[in-house]
Amino acid sequence: MLNSSVKSRLPASGAVALALVAYGGPVTAEARPAPYLNPRLSVEGRVDDLLDRMSLDDKLGQMTQPERRFVTPEEITRYRIGSVLSSGGSAPSPNTAEKWADMYDGLQRAALAGPLRVPIMYGVDAVHGHNTVVGATIFPHNIGLGASRDPDLVRRIGAATAAEMAGTGVDWDFAPCVCVARNDRWGRTYESFGEVPELPAMMTTMIEGLQGERLGGSASVLATAKHFVGDGGTEGGDDRGDARISEEELRAVHLPPFRAAVKRGVGSVMISYSSWNGQKMHRNRYLINDVLKGELGFTGVVVSDYKGIDDIDGRAGFTRDEVATAINAGIDVVMVPAEWRRFIEYLRDEVKGGDVPMSRIDDANRRILTKKFELGLFERPLADRSYLRTVGSAAHRALARRAVAESQVLLKNDGDVLPLEDDDKIFVAGRSADDIGMQSGGWTITWQGRPGPITPGTTILDGIRKAVDPSAAVAYSRDGKGIDRSYDAAIAVVGEEPYAEYHGDRTGDLGLGGEDLETIERLRAAGVPVIVVLVSGRPMDVAAKLPGWDALLAAWLPGTEGAGVADVLYGEAEPTGRLPVTWMRDGAQQPINQGDGKEPLFPLGFGLTYDD
Repeated sequence: MLNSSVKSRLPASGAVALALVAYGGPVTAEARPAPYLNPRLSVEGRVDDLLDRMSLDDKLGQMTQPERRFVTPEEITRYRIGSVLSSGGSAPSPNTAEKWADMYDGLQRAALAGPLRVPIMYGVDAVHGHNTVVGATIFPHNIGLGASRDPDLVRRIGAATAAEMAGTGVDWDFAPCVCVARNDRWGRTYESFGEVPELPAMMTTMIEGLQGERLGGSASVLATAKHFVGDGGTEGGDDRGDARISEEELRAVHLPPFRAAVKRGVGSVMISYSSWNGQKMHRNRYLINDVLKGELGFTGVVVSDYKGIDDIDGRAGFTRDEVATAINAGIDVVMVPAEWRRFIEYLRDEVKGGDVPMSRIDDANRRILTKKFELGLFERPLADRSYLRTVGSAAHRALARRAVAESQVLLKNDGDVLPLEDDDKIFVAGRSADDIGMQSGGWTITWQGRPGPITPGTTILDGIRKAVDPSAAVAYSRDGKGIDRSYDAAIAVVGEEPYAEYHGDRTGDLGLGGEDLETIERLRAAGVPVIVVLVSGRPMDVAAKLPGWDALLAAWLPGTEGAGVADVLYGEAEPTGRLPVTWMRDGAQQPINQGDGKEPLFPLGFGLTYDD
């Protein structure tokens, strides 16, 4: 029967909807609960019972995932939609955690109004915290977490992210990315924990944090291992490109993190846009069905990427043949943001025509429904607003600050210029010094991210000012103008502007921009020690400039808690980070990886401490 604590949180309309869910139809004196609505039965038995009651339309709706902007509550009810997503930056207005919960509950009530009252799941790319929500805690991107070598920290970050998601109702996280980045020109390099499979495999603890000890527990959300498989190994680091590698290399380098994710019970796997030796992954039946579902024993949900089936034939849009090909390859849920009605129509035609067997439709639905039952959505379909207080909470920000500190990699420290003393007179410069958007990178509030005060947080400059003695002087100039010899040291916080996915692919120069270089040169001209803090999603081409810098600290993309960078600069935390990727001597060395015979500027695993 109904959970009384859930009933107490609902307005009358929600309570009625849940009463209908509990009884599978209008409530009468003679009504008996349908078996699939009985939480005392096994998940397998509930799925069997519900599948027997579902029409083809019900089943096709479960396999369809529109984007929130292109579907109405009425359509969710009418088409039996199984899940909805927010693409990068797609948020309700105003963008607050409370408004997200309102949006989620409205869509969920629409799903509960359908004939069988099957709840939806709602998916987002919460790749470094609940990062589309203004005010959420933004953790370091994965490349920084890979530098920490701390799986337990990553597990705790997953749990914190799940809690903030739970408050908004969102229950499906398209994370973690367990790709192995083999070419730093790739625009997703910062989404990788590292260049060797052991690092992403180690950090699959994120899955345990997101899902909890079991799905359906307190603040438990569905995790997604992505992008299956080989997206980090494409030629030239081309996002959505072609991994022209042998099966032996695919299995040795790119498959192990997915094997680890499956062992940890990951609930879903997302398919890559990329190809393997010319064949699009969204049609690769061998790798999806035979290897992932068969050999690895994955029993969860396989989801496409955003419009992922559109490019199977290399042309824009999707055809009936592409729909059939993707489903027969083993994809269970398809992201079709705007053209979802056409997707349902095409898939219905392919089933009725015999090109997609009904057994494949039933298998997909069994996987989807199993996760919904395991998540407890039939019993607790609405947002748990008790978790709203965790969004951007002090405890989560403290965890993020610790993660930032653990991710810093000290690459140079001539003359022991670091750590700084809290009474040193310091000059801070650089366009990334006082900018939450710059230090957070892509996938922050918007898809590509952007400079500026886009969400609450502590900039690196804020952190430095809080770290010093109240009597100490900290001057700041974005371009470095105004410095003189009276300062004990200068800190230049420079690096990349925000980007995501293919927008971040760099086919040419991998060096710093002109503004950053000019800023550093102004600081050097003052004749004081210069500390460069590099805010970037990958190693950058700095070898030619490095001799003129006294210290270099790789800060990666730390997120909203810039005080963690200051903690290392001032010795409140030791620099314990180790490079998760090999650092090139120049861009021409790309791709460069451990064991390939190339001489790097800094090898994989390098990192100084203050004792060195």
